[in-house]
Amino acid sequence: MSVQLVKGKGSIRDQVSAEEWQARVELAAGHRVLAYYGVNDMTYNHFSLRVPGEPNAMLVKRTDWMFMEVTASSLIKCDLDGNPLIPEDGPQIRGGALIIHAGLLKGRPDLNAVLHTHTPNVMGVCAHKFGLLPINQHAMRFYGEMKYHDFEGFEFDPDMTGKLMRDLEGGKYMLLKSHGALVCGESAPECVVNHHWLEMACQGQIAALAAGEGNYLVPSKEACEYAHSQFMDAGDFLKGGKDWEACLRLADRLDPSYKE
Repeated sequence: MSVQLVKGKGSIRDQVSAEEWQARVELAAGHRVLAYYGVNDMTYNHFSLRVPGEPNAMLVKRTDWMFMEVTASSLIKCDLDGNPLIPEDGPQIRGGALIIHAGLLKGRPDLNAVLHTHTPNVMGVCAHKFGLLPINQHAMRFYGEMKYHDFEGFEFDPDMTGKLMRDLEGGKYMLLKSHGALVCGESAPECVVNHHWLEMACQGQIAALAAGEGNYLVPSKEACEYAHSQFMDAGDFLKGGKDWEACLRLADRLDPSYKE
């Protein structure tokens, strides 16, 4: 599948820096890989990235596009108040793209990427009273780091940004109760790879809890702390590493039109 946009002033690639174009390609690849792994909620959810060299600008998909359709050229470039910076990109962004993505990138200059999803496995864990349990090795990645945000309605109101900032508390990973996941980082590859680990952790938890209360194993606090420290010592693994290189090869095999 190849999706192309008609632009009035030449190609998007000709209008942006080489660094921005590379960021667009990576972000588009991230969308395609996530879709391949089942991170699909029709046209909902977003994956945003701060524009290299432009700290007050971000890239985000169009509100009526699915993850599997995203290309480098189709991404909207806007400021952190939601105003498009390329005239052809249309009106101001709104909803979660503005409240969650622009809001967090504006309030957290240490973050460059924000990924928000609603997968069935994540939503299941978000509805569990104990949240993410340390019952599988994938969950150890987030041991002691996962934050939580109580459900107070849809994230459409401007005051929701401050509440998300408050509950994220300088962290990178948060489960929004009765809602979904928030995975942040320094780059698109970091978000894609860590989201995959979170999705696997949640899937494993849902499977284990099917055995019934008291019929699943929980490692000791000491074992969980040590396992988490092993993740922390894993080098570039936490930033994407070899997994991201494999993701790019996957995106190329699936449909190289993401680069257009």
